[in-house]
Amino acid sequence: MNGVPDDMASLVIDNPGLNSAMHSGRGSGMGLGSGRASAVDAAAANSGRAATGVEQTDAEIMLAVAAGDEAGYNYLVTKYHRQIIHFLYRMVHNEAVAEELAQEVFLRVYRSRESYRAEAKFSTWLYRIATNLAVNHARDTKYERTAQTLELDAPDAESGSMPEVADDDPNVEQRILREERMSAIRAQVAALPERQRMAVLMHKYQEMDYRQIGEVLKLSESATKSLLFRAYQTLRERLKEFV
Repeated sequence: MNGVPDDMASLVIDNPGLNSAMHSGRGSGMGLGSGRASAVDAAAANSGRAATGVEQTDAEIMLAVAAGDEAGYNYLVTKYHRQIIHFLYRMVHNEAVAEELAQEVFLRVYRSRESYRAEAKFSTWLYRIATNLAVNHARDTKYERTAQTLELDAPDAESGSMPEVADDDPNVEQRILREERMSAIRAQVAALPERQRMAVLMHKYQEMDYRQIGEVLKLSESATKSLLFRAYQTLRERLKEFV
């Protein structure tokens, strides 16, 4: 090790600034609409780095972290923390668990800093760690999960919107139908086989391409395309009444 205590990772993740940003959306579906703020914060955090020359890639920054660049680690956490929470939330459907798993992801990133090799994009390596943790959690809690119930007065976990009640607005029916459709989509994505679900989440919500998804799931590009084709075919069939 390079003498930097592992606790530094915890200090960065528990940084008040990061936590206030992470929790600013609590009560409103984990702030799914505030991802842009994280990108701005990350850009600001890297402005000093870019000012000294050509802007570094994430992989280069991670290699610098391995050499003791604590500011680089702080930058990567700031840039990816919310993205990873959103990804994990869609995997585990629990905000608190998603946040705990996200902390574990970045602790593992820090603890693996000296063995990191820039053989793939940093984000691909990061999502592989997150995916493995989510899969392990799902397997460990398979027999502990109970059927989820919908509380009529509770906001939607992802959109933060409240269920509609009687209203004179002529668009109410359209909104109800749209929310029903989104709820059905989320339910059917969650019901997909494990690998198909992970591939759809990365492709649809994280906007990762076939090659990146294949690297995370350790599949060839053609196998990834086939996996996604089967997943979307299943979703079209199960959601045909909404299409």
